[in-house]
Order: sequence, then structure tokens, then C-alpha cells
Amino acid sequence: MSSPDPLLLIHDAWQGAWVWDAFLDALSRRDGGRREAIAVDLPGNGADGTPPGSASLTAYLDHLDRVIADLGRPFSIVAHSGGGVVASALAERHPDLVRRLVYVAGMMLPSETGFTEIVGHLLPADPAAAGITPWLDWPAKGEISVVPPEVAVAFFLQDYPAALAVPASRRFTPQGEQGRALTARLTPERFGRIPRLYVQATQDRSVTLPLQKLMCELLPGAVIRSVDTGHAPHIVAPEVLLDAILPFLDAG
Repeated sequence: MSSPDPLLLIHDAWQGAWVWDAFLDALSRRDGGRREAIAVDLPGNGADGTPPGSASLTAYLDHLDRVIADLGRPFSIVAHSGGGVVASALAERHPDLVRRLVYVAGMMLPSETGFTEIVGHLLPADPAAAGITPWLDWPAKGEISVVPPEVAVAFFLQDYPAALAVPASRRFTPQGEQGRALTARLTPERFGRIPRLYVQATQDRSVTLPLQKLMCELLPGAVIRSVDTGHAPHIVAPEVLLDAILPFLDAG
């Protein structure tokens, strides 16, 4: 039996590869380690020692180019939240290598559209669409943001046991705005030909469900599934997330 396509796992803002630890453990239990999965640390997000202000889409893509060169074969992507923009841009860049795209409460945005623009569609009638943004701290105004631990628990990890949520919330790192306020130019003949799955997190307080639904409407064509979790199902309910995504990843 041939091995399934490897997975490239892309994290959200303020985070790193560590957010996929529980998911990787669950995946290994599920398939006995047959599927290779690589959780990346995007540069400038705390793991590589570079300043958070150096984070950018270009830096992310250049780093991922090196990762996939080492991988040496086609792969699928699972991206969480803001990592969705990075996933889309990488698929546009390498349409012959990216087999499938999975967005987990992700920013699946139309070409050259920013997430703040999507939020702006809903914000006048739905203040909850602002998500975590009003609660951020800004050690460098407009350039670097920080998620206070209590805010991380309330908006990202509210459905995680407190004994686990509190230490996880303290692992969040400063985020350079040039690596968070991202847009990607996408084309139908490259990005548009890659099968997509969107996993809606129905209890999400950060990328709220109305925002997730709006993105699916604005960039149609994705298979849509849902999980009854907050913003981070890969952390709090990895088995549930695997139930939602594996049939799509393993489809012929």
C-alpha cells in the first residue's frame, strides 16, 4: 500500500509549530505513523530567533520553499486561521506540488483581499466580528501585537480545560503586523485548480462563524464541514478534526 500524501501544517498568528502537537499525536495513533506530517515554525514568530518585525508573507514563503524542497514530493496543506493566507499563496506558487488545501477556521480569502475587509462587511451589524483585535496589546503600535494570556484563553481556548489552556496561553509570542495583515494574489489556473476543504468551527470567538461562512461564499468551491469547537480544534479536539478532514485528504 502506498503512503498517503504528506501534510504541511501551518499555524496562526502569535503561535508556532507547537500548536499541532496534539494533532500530530492523534494522527500518529490514527494511521500508525504512515503519513508524514510537518508542522512548520514561520520565521519571526518566536522559534527562529528573528525579530517579530521581520515576519512577512515573502519570508514565510521563502522558508516554506526550503521545507518543501527537503520534502521532495507533492503534499497537502492544513492551515489554521491566518495561516490560510499563507497556504493559499503557497498553493498559487506551487500548484503542481500542492494536492489539497484544508482551512481550519481559516482565512480563505479572495485574491488580493485582506481579512479586515471581510470583517468590515459584518462589523456594523455584528460587533462580535471584531474577534480578538480590540483586546490585543501593542508594544510597537501598528507594528507588533501581543495576545494577553487571559485573552488567548477567552478567544482561542475557551473550550479547553483551564489546566491546559492557561499554560498554552503563555506560549503565545509577539506577532509582526507584516506577517499578520496578509493578502495573496490568486489565479483560477493555479490556486483555483486545487481541491479545497473548509472546516468551520461553530463556537469560534476569533474568526466567528458568520465570518467563516462569508469567506466560503466569497471564494466558492470548497467542500464545507463543521466541528462544534472554538477557534482551535487542532488543539482542543484533534480527533474530531481528523474525522472532518481525513476523508477529504484520502479521497481519490
